[in-house]
Amino acid sequence: MATTPAPPQAPPKPTWDPREPVRPWLRPTIRIRLTLLYGGMFLIAGILLLSIIYLLAAQALHIGSELPFKIVDGQVTSTVCNFPERAGPSEFNEAMNACVNQQRQHALDDLLRRSLFALLGLSIIAFAFGYAMAGRVLSPLGRITRTARNVAGTDLSRRIELDGPDDELKELADTFDDMLDRLERAFTAQQRFVANASHELRTPLAINRTLLEVHLSDPGAPVELQQLGRTLLATNERSEQLVEGLLLLARSDNEVVERKPVDLAEVASRAIDQTRAEAEAKGVEIRGERAPAVVQGNGVLLERIALNLVQNAVRYNVDGGWVEVTTETQHGQAVLVVSNTGPVVPAYEIDNLFEPFRRLRQDRTGSDKGVGLGLSIARSVARAHGGRIIAEPREGGGLVMRVTLPA
Repeated sequence: MATTPAPPQAPPKPTWDPREPVRPWLRPTIRIRLTLLYGGMFLIAGILLLSIIYLLAAQALHIGSELPFKIVDGQVTSTVCNFPERAGPSEFNEAMNACVNQQRQHALDDLLRRSLFALLGLSIIAFAFGYAMAGRVLSPLGRITRTARNVAGTDLSRRIELDGPDDELKELADTFDDMLDRLERAFTAQQRFVANASHELRTPLAINRTLLEVHLSDPGAPVELQQLGRTLLATNERSEQLVEGLLLLARSDNEVVERKPVDLAEVASRAIDQTRAEAEAKGVEIRGERAPAVVQGNGVLLERIALNLVQNAVRYNVDGGWVEVTTETQHGQAVLVVSNTGPVVPAYEIDNLFEPFRRLRQDRTGSDKGVGLGLSIARSVARAHGGRIIAEPREGGGLVMRVTLPA
């Protein structure tokens, strides 16, 4: 009877984690470099201080010099000590001991004074050298911080690409670069999806609009059918605005590459011209002085900022209210300010206004005033131009929207 072979045994589990990288003992880590640096500095400073003290002690003791007294014709004479002219052996010994102790104390005081000066000088040198070396060792952290600050400004194309020894700082920089790669791919995929979806939605919406307009142009169509057609046409127009807003939002999230001189005063005037009919129909006055404020950017996108802000200021206003649009240059920056009367806006609701599809006291769009992307687009365009937009509640009702762009 044949025996079945025993099943192969699984290899023993490793006692170490295979995901952990192997670290050689002589790897130049930042800990070893700092240890060698500051240990070497301490050793060098100690050797210098010891040498200086030895030289000062040798100088203070006057090695090889003559004694501070002499015996001439049986009499003890000295230029630094006082000896009695006639004294016995005991008095002479006491005077000689006092003279030697006096010279010893003088040498110790001189040695202490010079040692303190030497210590002070070495301390200044050590602090300066340590500051310089610490800045050199920690300079990669500054590079990482600057790259992170640039990335925070929506510039995901920046990379650290740190050179140098394979230590902890280089590991941190490489890990940060890998994270940026993944983030850039994710954001690019998201923007591509939004753009592709919006493009795909454009065609059926355009076809629906054409069919509805052709049907409404038929004078023999029933009244009920014409009313339904107008309702569907308004809904289709709203969907087209939403698609256009998504396209613009996806494009404005990227940094503007092609820049040309654009005057914010001209951009604001065009936005006012496009909104004037709507403002007159609602009885809203548009005013304000617009001084030249030239920036480098995309004129179409900047005009969209002004148009969205002015339209919101007119639509979310009160009958007989006003909208003030001003442009100026302050501290090397171009400033566009749009303020308006309107309902009172709580300060805690300001941040929600810049979220897509959000409105004051509404989580989703639910009116005919827009699709809820105006302020989101304005903030994205401002960031793409290296600027920012700030909203503040106005006393008495309404908002003050301030757009700041580098001139």
